[in-house]
Amino acid sequence: MSAYRIDQLNKTLSASLIDARLAYILNKFQDKALITTSFGTSSALILHFLSRVRPGFPIHFVDTGYLFEETIAYKEELNRLFDLNIITHKPEVARHEATRLAQLWESDPDACCGVNKIAPLEKIKQNHEVWISGLIGYQNGYRSGLDIIQKRSDIFRFYPLIDWSKAQVDDYFEYFGLPHHPLESLGFSSLGCTHCTIKGPGRDGRWSGSGKSECGLHT
Repeated sequence: MSAYRIDQLNKTLSASLIDARLAYILNKFQDKALITTSFGTSSALILHFLSRVRPGFPIHFVDTGYLFEETIAYKEELNRLFDLNIITHKPEVARHEATRLAQLWESDPDACCGVNKIAPLEKIKQNHEVWISGLIGYQNGYRSGLDIIQKRSDIFRFYPLIDWSKAQVDDYFEYFGLPHHPLESLGFSSLGCTHCTIKGPGRDGRWSGSGKSECGLHT
């Protein structure tokens, strides 16, 4: 797909409803579309849309081994509500244990993310042409600069919710009565691994004080 075609597609998709955006990409790429979720505070959005547009479509989830118990409970709750087809991936046992023993999240959080979050999806990506995720632009400065669809060196990236505002997200949750992540009401706006997540607005609670704001999956 040429840069011109991607630009035209972004213009078309920007005028489309989220359901139509998802349906177009899923119809175009079929089983070459990869959908991932973290079961974070905004994950119910993309999962609810997907459950209506393409029920039963595989959803890939990485359990890093360091997630909050509440995140796993939220995963099970959304699974019950939407009847999801979740495929769980975990890091290699030996490499994960090495990060635990070295407490790598303190000395080198990028390397820790690489082992526990990025590596488990690398082989999966090789079998797909487009990667769909529920990133939303208002969450931080990096995400606000992303297009709906773009070509990276390895795969197309598709962010159907990227141009939604906080108000739109809140209204959608309220209108459809979607459950919130159990830690959101306690001040956690973004959830990741326990060692690298504290309370805070947006993604300010992720890797606080390290200058890091993304795990590396979407950069």
